[in-house]
Amino acid sequence: MFGPILCRCGGILVEIASPAEIVMNAHIPHPLPHAALARLADPRLLRGLGYVNGRWTAAADAADFAVTDPASGALVGRVAALGPAETDAAIVAACAAFPLWRDRLPQDRAAILRRWGALMLDHCEDLALLMVLEQGKPLAEARGEIGYAASFMDWFAGEALRINAESVTSHLPDAEMILRREALGPVGVVTPWNFPSAMITRKVAAALAAGCTTVVHPSAETPLSALALAELAERAGVPAGVFNVVPGDASQIVGQMCADDRLRGMSFTGSTEVGRLIATQCAPGMKRLVMELGGHAPLIVFADADLDRAVEIAMDAKFATSGQDCLAANRIFVERPVLVAFTAKLAARIRALRVGHGLEPGTDIGPLMHDRALAKVAAQVRDAVAKGATLVTGGTVHPDLPLAYMPTLLAHVPADADILTEETFGPVAALMPFDSEAEVIARANGTDYGLVAYVITQNGARQLRLARALEFGMVAVNRMKITGGPIPFGGWKMSGLGREGSRHGLEAFTELKYLCIDTAA
Repeated sequence: MFGPILCRCGGILVEIASPAEIVMNAHIPHPLPHAALARLADPRLLRGLGYVNGRWTAAADAADFAVTDPASGALVGRVAALGPAETDAAIVAACAAFPLWRDRLPQDRAAILRRWGALMLDHCEDLALLMVLEQGKPLAEARGEIGYAASFMDWFAGEALRINAESVTSHLPDAEMILRREALGPVGVVTPWNFPSAMITRKVAAALAAGCTTVVHPSAETPLSALALAELAERAGVPAGVFNVVPGDASQIVGQMCADDRLRGMSFTGSTEVGRLIATQCAPGMKRLVMELGGHAPLIVFADADLDRAVEIAMDAKFATSGQDCLAANRIFVERPVLVAFTAKLAARIRALRVGHGLEPGTDIGPLMHDRALAKVAAQVRDAVAKGATLVTGGTVHPDLPLAYMPTLLAHVPADADILTEETFGPVAALMPFDSEAEVIARANGTDYGLVAYVITQNGARQLRLARALEFGMVAVNRMKITGGPIPFGGWKMSGLGREGSRHGLEAFTELKYLCIDTAA
């Protein structure tokens, strides 16, 4: 097997030719490292180089890093660790591509986005396989994420055609007033590991539809999904420089993106702590910020709820992506008259969950992303039990998967337990009783976060009261699934700034221009 042919271009190493066989690393050719990768129908989706200005790019110092399967620890591949020079080259490329991309007809941009989304669906199995291997989620969930990610391409392709739908009636004589939405400029995009495809497309599709160009830094845990999207972007006809992917050390790359005034905005999904740091670093340049940060969702079950339906919603809201989801129901409040029955039903469902490798048929819960996540979840459970919570089921590490935590149910969790004040990124459900509507509203709102809340009740008036009273950007009533291209995804308080998805997500990547034209003869 032979590696790609490299040349130095503008101070960075770029790939100018490749054999049919895939090579994970530009400078150290080696065979496919993970047996499951033999299942790839299109090996060219497995990429080990960054993507800058339409070229597959290695690090100037030949540095790389390992991507491993969190379920087995096996090597999936090695990826180039790009640095300051390559980050600068990506920003230069985005700036150079911006005027031409901005000035293309919106229907042209829309057609490219639709082709990109269609290619994602055509290669769903390969993209899902890569996601399972680098992220650990069950294959069925990975397939679902690819469909979800592709949907943003189609949604924002349509929105590109309606970007200027606002007008103003003149209040001055002999004056015509016009409002225009114009592309913000080149923007930086920083994405997390828990949804490595959808968090890219939800941001990038909106930016590209608006006429912006992008520099994307994916999580170092899950760069392969981002690089596979770059391969498909190239096939879809996304011009060079419009979509750049810069894998590597976040502390170097993201800081440089924040400090560079040529990038006019930053879109970030991740922890509130990192979001604060990015906001601070972007402040001197007054960058536009769109941030989807932490969540600490309450799920409230009233006594009049259909308990079987309530348990189904709680299972979906808590255990999707092994609990590693900002939408996860971290605090489950149950009205006291149905607490015992609800707890028993929920415990039975939790005990039935199958923990395993994401590629094993029937797997419901995969591993956590890394040992830090496992340590935090285990510490939260120990703290809750020490303070008086009842461990109903779970509470241990899986005997055969070192990073998998057994699905866990804690009941009667005390208010001072860490799990009720910190975001929980793992398969642990925490139950508390409540006695009145006013009490549970106060307890649900008693957090710095405000992303999503879940309410389960058959009382229509109560549904409306809770929807108004809960201090969250999104409220789901009697259901769990609420996301998608048409909805404005985002939260209040420490859960973020701005919205993603919907028309609001597109407008985040635009500037509003007002024209006043004298029409007097």
